[in-house]
Amino acid sequence: MQYPVTKRAFGLAILVLSGLQLMVVLDGTVMILALPRLQEQLGLSSAGSAWTVTAYGLPFAGLMLLGGRLGDSFGRKRMLILGVGLFTLASALCGTAQNEAWLIAARALQGTGAAIAAPTAFALVASTYAPGPARNQAVAIFGSMVGVGSVGGLVIGGALTQVDWRWIFWINVPIGLLIVWGAIYQLRDTEHHRISLDVRGAVLGTVACAAIVFGATEGPATGWTSPVILGALIGGLALLLVFIFAERDVENPLLPWSLFDSRDRVITFAAIFLTSGVLGATTFFVAQFLQNVLRYSPLHAGLASIPFTLGAGVGTAVASKACMYVRARWLLLAAAVVLAGALSFGSTLDSSADYFPTLLVMMSIVGFCVGTAIVILPLCVLVGVDMAHIGPLSAVGQMFMNMGTPFAVGILSPVALSRTLSLGGVSGKVSEMTPGQIDALGSGYTLVLLVCAIGTAVMGLLALTLRYTPTQLAQAQHAQDEAQKN
Repeated sequence: MQYPVTKRAFGLAILVLSGLQLMVVLDGTVMILALPRLQEQLGLSSAGSAWTVTAYGLPFAGLMLLGGRLGDSFGRKRMLILGVGLFTLASALCGTAQNEAWLIAARALQGTGAAIAAPTAFALVASTYAPGPARNQAVAIFGSMVGVGSVGGLVIGGALTQVDWRWIFWINVPIGLLIVWGAIYQLRDTEHHRISLDVRGAVLGTVACAAIVFGATEGPATGWTSPVILGALIGGLALLLVFIFAERDVENPLLPWSLFDSRDRVITFAAIFLTSGVLGATTFFVAQFLQNVLRYSPLHAGLASIPFTLGAGVGTAVASKACMYVRARWLLLAAAVVLAGALSFGSTLDSSADYFPTLLVMMSIVGFCVGTAIVILPLCVLVGVDMAHIGPLSAVGQMFMNMGTPFAVGILSPVALSRTLSLGGVSGKVSEMTPGQIDALGSGYTLVLLVCAIGTAVMGLLALTLRYTPTQLAQAQHAQDEAQKN
């Protein structure tokens, strides 16, 4: 096979591929810091604020497996261009949104574009760069975009929101157009062949999850006995059951049930989902607490959140070495115990909380523990798996990782609102609240941290049942590295 790039990784091709990765990661973080401004200027409700995150995350996670299959069937370069084009158009629509429904619909379109484009990017790295130094450098650059995007999204999102929240979306437009132009001229399409696509499964699974989250999010405001809410919850559960049974008779199922034949793997998937939910909910509600309760500016809140990302980076580095010597169950249990303690402490904070040392230390510890879990759990998924199934298993693991955040934010937002309203708070503009109402708002946010602490404890108990040895994780890590190279 001839590779377009054989010697040096640096060039327009890697800028295109890593630029896509950076844009998708950035968009997951910049939105969170803009929400208080959106609530004030666009009149977002509490449920609407949650849906701006959830509407992006649900289609992104739910359609990601289908997006990968589309690349296999129609060509990865073609699907990358289509996905980025859709993402760019949706970003422009987000930036021009005039009301809550417009913004949420555009965010869902963004998530759909990301789900089509993102799964193809890494495969294009492999087909663009020859095995050896060039591909290794390209993989390193591509992978580093996750860390750069996580930190940069907080700072860039805060800075752009300071000027105008619409810029967090408009900035994607020129970047997206450059990526499309670069992909057309610099990337070569991969071999592909038509296979049957499980479109039915993708639609059923995504709509089912969206209906359940909608019912849980809107229930406190609309009323749990409302026909709309009951219909959404019952309909969502029914569609989920239909999805489960329908997947058994599909030639190329979106979610192959053979991947769930191991008890340890099923437990690992559940732990990944819980960890993702804790990470997403903590990031979301801490950002709200910093801005709405402590009155930080968006830029100040972004800079204040950097220790969380840096702590996660240190945690991933330490965990990738430690899991070669210590059983996964003990590392995950230790991380869960410390994380639950830090979140429980966070649930006691109020408007008098100091950033240094209280918040700085707490966010660093939370980041470190989350970083530990998100390195070890994906390795546990791959234990004992042959090369042919690493790709599908990694994709399913990524799906659970991406699904946790929108689910947690959607389900826990009404929990926070209920606590706020029970203490005499309101769900209107923060700028019009009294000090007592702001305290009630903060109490809602911190209650979520306590719920996250409970979720973390459950994750720790699940992890305690895992039987993986350091040798097995070392073999999984080697298999993962070989799959990335090839």
